[in-house]
Amino acid sequence: MRRKMTAVAALAALAFVAAACGSDKNSSSDTTAGAAATTAAAGGASTEAPTTEAAATTAAGAGADALATLDKNGDGKVVFGVATPGPRDDGAYYQALVDGVTKFSEDNGFEAPVVVDNIPAADAATQLENLARQNVDAVMVGAGEISDPLNSLIPKYPNLLWYCNCGAGYQDQTKLLIQSNDDSSEISYSAGYATGLLMKAAGQTKAAFIGNNNFNFEQEAFQAFELGLHAVDPSFEWTYVGTGSFDDVAAATEAFNNLYSQGVRAVYPYLGGAHEAVVKLANEKGDVIVMSAGSSKACARTDLKYDLMVKFDAGDYVSTILDELLAGKLKPGDTRTFKVGVDPQPGAVICNPTPDQKTAMETVYSDIAAGKFADQFLAIKKKVYGF
Repeated sequence: MRRKMTAVAALAALAFVAAACGSDKNSSSDTTAGAAATTAAAGGASTEAPTTEAAATTAAGAGADALATLDKNGDGKVVFGVATPGPRDDGAYYQALVDGVTKFSEDNGFEAPVVVDNIPAADAATQLENLARQNVDAVMVGAGEISDPLNSLIPKYPNLLWYCNCGAGYQDQTKLLIQSNDDSSEISYSAGYATGLLMKAAGQTKAAFIGNNNFNFEQEAFQAFELGLHAVDPSFEWTYVGTGSFDDVAAATEAFNNLYSQGVRAVYPYLGGAHEAVVKLANEKGDVIVMSAGSSKACARTDLKYDLMVKFDAGDYVSTILDELLAGKLKPGDTRTFKVGVDPQPGAVICNPTPDQKTAMETVYSDIAAGKFADQFLAIKKKVYGF
């Protein structure tokens, strides 16, 4: 799902956290924006909409501007290429980017995107180059696992728009790659805290993280989740189980069944292709708290029941990236970092919170945005990435 953090990215994280720790004041505009974003992340949103005529005019204008900006080969149309290491329909991390690019294309009257999924890291160079050669205007890379060839590929196709949802970050030597990233510690802490609130209400005491192979980025998520969980109740038990794959349904099923037999009643399926299988099992049991791994649409689903969403939705990220690119706020070579409590996109949201739970989550968002846990998050990063 995510890329192992490089030494450069780790040092960048250190500098970022240090800067956050060194500042205890925000400008009034920053504070206002952060408060508004926190409200949006916790579930607040404006219900006002433009008139149909105004909306149509706005959409038509946006589409024309987008065409002029994004038609890189000058053929009068825009085609996005999307590359992802997992299945395009996993219902979680990988599908989010595909859905986000598809919706942006539909909203602007563009062609359907060309999607290549299930790309092994060993085949990434070949698959990405094949995609770049399919008369696309942009190549959107869905995860850091397949980003290694970019420094070699981008100079061969410099006129394309290149984007990577690289998670922990990619050392872009070309200065032509647009990236989005976030802070897993922030997201995972909010997820742990939300899970703790639900466990407390349900009278449960055991939770588990089902992942791949104890990768360092998994350990960051696991340890920050534990920190948030124990902020609710230090006695809650929390365990990690690796299945050896993000996509192996049989292994994830076995892991879930073993955990359930051990009394675990809250599960974070930090998975790709195997994610929905675990959610279905949790739904069948009926007494297991379960959450999304990336998707911000989980609470609205009717085919599966989620208790909370852990949001690092690649679709939300890419739509923001493209909007800011068109508005001139981003350019090739830039990295857009999404922050919990500052931006509405990342962070955990309880699907049906009580008033007290909603208030508690709003406080957590504010505390994260204010840097209250920065030292703990930095300690986790130092431990798992070894810097």
